[in-house]
Amino acid sequence: MMSQQQFTDLIQLIKQSRLKAIRAVNTEMINLYWNIGQYIHNRVESEEWGQSVVKQLADHLQRNEPEIKGFLDKNLWRMKQFYQVDYEFPKLSALLREISWTNNLIV
Repeated sequence: MMSQQQFTDLIQLIKQSRLKAIRAVNTEMINLYWNIGQYIHNRVESEEWGQSVVKQLADHLQRNEPEIKGFLDKNLWRMKQFYQVDYEFPKLSALLREISWTNNLIV
């Protein structure tokens, strides 16, 4: 028969694994947003894209991939800004990639 302490130990293992999973997902999402920001930045810098193209991209995503949420034109521009801060201030990038997207928006 298991003791209460063993149950508590198992609960702690579950909670630690969940926290690790959340952190891994957060890291991957931050990398995705950075990559999207880089992509948009490069297209804008090469004068291939402007505001209307980013708006078209956002509309295209909403129309063709309705289950993909959070990629409105406003958010896409924020991703570009996120990349630019990282690109212009590389020492800050390590910190920005460790915090959540919400906290990045606050910064």
